Amino acid sequence: MELDSKIMEKAATLIEALPYIQRFNRKIIVVKYGGSAMADEELKRNVIKDVVLLKLVGFKPIIVHGGGKEISRWVSKVGMEPRFVNGLRVTDADTMEIAEMVLNKVNKSLVSMVNELGVKAVGISGKDGQLLRCDKKLSNGQDIGFVGDIKEVNPKILFDLLEKDFLPIICPIGFDDNCQSYNINADDAACAIARAVKAEKLAFLTDVEGVYADPKDKDTLISELTTDHMEELLNSGNIGGGMLPKLQNCLDAVLNGVSRVHIMDGRIAHCLLLEIFTNKGIGTAILKAGDDHFYTPDEK
Repeated sequence: MELDSKIMEKAATLIEALPYIQRFNRKIIVVKYGGSAMADEELKRNVIKDVVLLKLVGFKPIIVHGGGKEISRWVSKVGMEPRFVNGLRVTDADTMEIAEMVLNKVNKSLVSMVNELGVKAVGISGKDGQLLRCDKKLSNGQDIGFVGDIKEVNPKILFDLLEKDFLPIICPIGFDDNCQSYNINADDAACAIARAVKAEKLAFLTDVEGVYADPKDKDTLISELTTDHMEELLNSGNIGGGMLPKLQNCLDAVLNGVSRVHIMDGRIAHCLLLEIFTNKGIGTAILKAGDDHFYTPDEK
């Protein structure tokens, strides 16, 4: 009996995923979720399905999410004007109150999506279990309000949740020594949490396909990047805009205990599965110089 070629392709895809499932079974993966993928309901459900699948095949995922666009929408709704300094939101007391409410609303919507798929999720902020302690962050010496710079991560609550088979979903609200709430950049929060839990993987779902050798040439996407090459790239002057602090965060994460960092386009359906479970992947994987590669050159 001759089988349909599409069925055989599905079987081949599952076999291709097998070594990755074996290698990363019971390992922690932190997923930073934000950008346009959060604004589209279908993409949002695809991301959550991907994370749930990772959980069900043996990974220990943790989601850290943003919500900047939703915060801006609600700030405008109440008649306030969103303000930014050097790309960072100016967060006065009123904006902080809105940000905390909005981020918790987003958090619980993601929890509901995971629960609907049969996996137990728990939504927390960086205030729960004293997870994210921070100081006031300045932008080139300028006071931008209640924006936090993480100084300490206490991951005990995350280890407790993972041990009890829950999927933690974290919104980036922290606190200072006086228990004042602070809004924290979600990229910063994801990197700090990944370092604290010694994550095997940190996956960034962004609005770009990955890292380019030349940002003006879309044919120069780099599939795999070592920390040595990353430092050269950061010093080249070719990286600018919002990617510079993101890539610096990625580099710091790999140099401080995170085994792999993945940067991928969250607007592509099931990008998380494609990057993690296929030989070539679709984004950029960052690893320490000298570490084992995901694939051998002849596999690529």
